[in-house]
Amino acid sequence: MKYFVYLSGIALAALTAYLFISLPDVVTTELKGDNIICFGDSLTYGTGASKGMDYPAQLSRMIGVSIINAGVPGDTTASALKRLELDVLSKSPRIVLITLGGNDLKNGVSRDTAFNNLAEIIKKIQSEKALPVLGGIRVAFWDRGFGNSYKKLSEESGALLVDNIFEGIMGNDVLMSDSIHPNSSGYTIIARRFHESIKPYLVGE
Repeated sequence: MKYFVYLSGIALAALTAYLFISLPDVVTTELKGDNIICFGDSLTYGTGASKGMDYPAQLSRMIGVSIINAGVPGDTTASALKRLELDVLSKSPRIVLITLGGNDLKNGVSRDTAFNNLAEIIKKIQSEKALPVLGGIRVAFWDRGFGNSYKKLSEESGALLVDNIFEGIMGNDVLMSDSIHPNSSGYTIIARRFHESIKPYLVGE
C-alpha cells in the first residue's frame, strides 16, 4: 500500500508538471491599456440585432463598463489586420475580443492564410500588453478545420479562447435572424460567453 501511494504521488506530480508546461502562457498580470475593444466582422458589429442589442453593447451593460465596438461587416482576417492599428492598437487596448474568420471560411480563403493573419493580429495585440480573446467558430460539415485551428492558435499564442461562440445558436430559429447572424437573443448568449471568459481579468469582479 505504501508503495502504491508513493507511485501515485509520483504520477500526480508528473501530471501536474505536464499540465503546467502544456498550458498556454496567458498574459494577465501586465495588462496596461484602458479599454475593452470588440474587434471583428458582422458578428461584432451586430448584424441581425435590434438597436443596442449587439453583443458588445450587451456585454457593456453586463459589466458596467464602456466598450468600443470595432466591428465591420464583411471583414476578413486580412482586412482586419490592415485596420488593426487604427481601430485597436491606437485606442489603449486592455482586453480585445476577436470574432474573425467566418468570412474567410465563407469566401474560400485558405485556413493557413486566415490563421496566419489571426496569429499576427494576436501578436500585435499582445505587444501592447493587452489580452486577446478569440471567439472560435465551429460550423458542422463545412468548417474546413477552422474550428480546431482556433484551439491550436490559442494554445500556441496564449490567447484566451471561447471555443464556439455559435454553440446552440447556429441553426436555432429562435436565436437567429438569418442563416448566419444571431438575433438579439442570440447575441445575448455570445455576450455572456465572452463575459465568463474575461470575468477573472476585470477590475472589481
